[in-house]
Order: sequence, then structure tokens, then C-alpha cells
Amino acid sequence: MIHSFALRRPLLTATAATVLTTMMTLGATAVSAETALPDTMTWSSYDVGSAGYAEASAIADAFGKKYGTRIRIQPSGSAIGRLQPLISERADFSFLATETFFAAEGIHDFSTRRWGPQDLRAVAGRPSSFGIFTAADANIKTLKDLKGKRFAYVAGNPSINVKCDAFLAFAGLTRDDVEAIMFPTYGNTMSALARNEADASCTTTTPSHVYELAESPRGIRWLEVPAEDTEGWARLKAVAPFFQPSTETIGAGISEENPVDILAYRYPVLTVRADTDPELVYTFIKALDETYDMYKDATAVMPRWRLSEAGTPAIDVPFHAGAIRYLKEKGIWTEEHQAWNDQRTERLNALRDAWPKALAEAEGKSDEEFATIWEKHRLETLSSL
Repeated sequence: MIHSFALRRPLLTATAATVLTTMMTLGATAVSAETALPDTMTWSSYDVGSAGYAEASAIADAFGKKYGTRIRIQPSGSAIGRLQPLISERADFSFLATETFFAAEGIHDFSTRRWGPQDLRAVAGRPSSFGIFTAADANIKTLKDLKGKRFAYVAGNPSINVKCDAFLAFAGLTRDDVEAIMFPTYGNTMSALARNEADASCTTTTPSHVYELAESPRGIRWLEVPAEDTEGWARLKAVAPFFQPSTETIGAGISEENPVDILAYRYPVLTVRADTDPELVYTFIKALDETYDMYKDATAVMPRWRLSEAGTPAIDVPFHAGAIRYLKEKGIWTEEHQAWNDQRTERLNALRDAWPKALAEAEGKSDEEFATIWEKHRLETLSSL
């Protein structure tokens, strides 16, 4: 299914701004008999000032007003800093980004011996869009045209870079087929095209850097990812199975009259441990649904937390059974969704089964040797599915 939605800048309203504090001590005391949330909860999220923190804060505010629940939001600027509280059971729920997928796969920050594939589940996650943008004067009109071109990557940012690699895979390319240039920061990377230091990169459609490129002498072009190219999508999903087709209508060089077929993914991903009490997850997603009208206007993108959008695959990890139970009751969860969830769970379980075998083979060996051994086991496991 192609999801068409308009990406808007996440502007805080006064209501959301009032809840940007670490501890939500909220005055309501009436608790719904049907949705009895715990008296207190801790959530982890991106840094203060991020979209993820603002959205978590708006939902926490709604929960407090409706159910009297006090919520402490623990922000962190790093993937491990957001996930560690959840794994160690110091946080009940986490508003995560693509580290959800990385942690479940045991890759990047989570490929070290102390981590490995984490048994995570999704509760919900709102849609966002992502695409490859190029300088119009570089004459890059399709993804295959990227071969040999200067491609800007962000040093130390796998969340961005893996998404770029997925686009290349769609066209049957890898980083070896482009002139991959690492820039030190996200902002420096995104502005590299306007400085004529690169010809292409990837991001969402509304950062200031892409508008600057569109208004520069070079101009901007977004590369299409046709939904009907099944072979391309198979290659893309082998790298990033959390992506799905999307038609975007808002962004730099994009409009209702000039839409672009790019990718949809989820951010934030509301994440729990697989062993989280199904009744708690059921209660939580029910509360998320019941309070929707209270938080949907808190930022420009909050309407996408409607469960018909946020409660369906594809997403970074399988959905939790407690969430599925509620989604079924609402008539949202389909047989196709369950088939996706079963397949995604099989992949995650297979990687978790492979992890101890890699640890045993690498006993007494260096971290570098272990990384090679784990990648071998990981690729063999995925190829057998």
C-alpha cells in the first residue's frame, strides 16, 4: 500500500511547550476504570528540543490530565542512552528512532559483545518520509544515475547512512559505486550540495538545508522510488525492512502539483521489551487512542499518531502482542499485518539464536575478529530465511 501524506514542520503549540520538563507532575486524579494506567511511568526519548521529546511530552500531558498518571521523561542524545534505560527496566516505554531496528539486528552501536540483537517490540510509530535529494545541475534523474557521483554521508551517523545505503540497494548499487564523502556533522553534510562539494545525499523533505539548495543556483531534485519496482524494493528491504512506499507532497521542491514517490518510515517508534506485560501494553495503546484528541494538535505532525497510521506495519521491530490485541479490537489489524509481524518475528528470533554461536566462536579473540565473525553469522542467518 502506498501511503500519501504531507510532512509538516513540527511546531510546538503553547500546550506542548508547557510540558517540556523532565518530570510531569500532573494534577488530575480520576483514573479510567477501563484504562487504568500505572500511577507513575518513566519514558526515554531523544533530547529536549527534539520532535521525539516534544511528542512524548504532549502524550504524557494528555495521560496525566485524563488518567492522573505522572510520567518522567528521560532524554538522551545517543542511541544507547535512549535504549539502555528500557533494557535495564528503568524505563517502561521508549520513543526511539532507527536505533530500534539497529538494536534488534545487532548492528552498528549494538554489534559489540555487550549488546547483540535485542528482543524489542513496537507499540506504535507515526509515519515520516525520507528521500534522496540531488543538485538539479548534477543531471541525476534516477537512482541508477548516482553511480560515480559525489554522495554525502554523515560521519558516525548510521541512522542516516544506512537509509542512504538502502536507496542505493534499490538501484543495485552500493557505496563502492559512488564517490562516498564523509562530512563531520549532519548540518555540514546536508549543506554540502549547495556548496558544490557533493551531488546527492538523503534526508527528510523539510530541513532548512534542502530549502537552501532549492533556492541556490544548483537547484534541487528528489529521486523517485517507484512502488511497482518489486525487485528494487526487495533489495531495499534487505538493507532496511522498516521502509515502505510513500508519496510526499510537501518539502523543498515538492508540492501537491509536484509530488515525489519516496519512502515512509517511523519516527518516533514507541518501543518496549518483548517481555513487557501484555496487559500494560494493551492499556497503554488504548490510552494513546483515547487521548488522541487531546494531543493531536500539540505539534504539526501529531495527527499521524492516529492508530490507523501509527499502528500498522512496516515498522522497525514486530508489534507487541498487547498492542495487536487492541488493534484487532479496533478493526485496524489485518491478516496481511499479522503475516508481516510473523515474518519480522522470525527474523528477529533467528538473529538472537545466532548471537550465542558467534560469541562462542569468537571466545578469546579480539573485538575486530568478533565483529567479522558476527557479521558472517548474521548474513548466513538472514540468507537462510
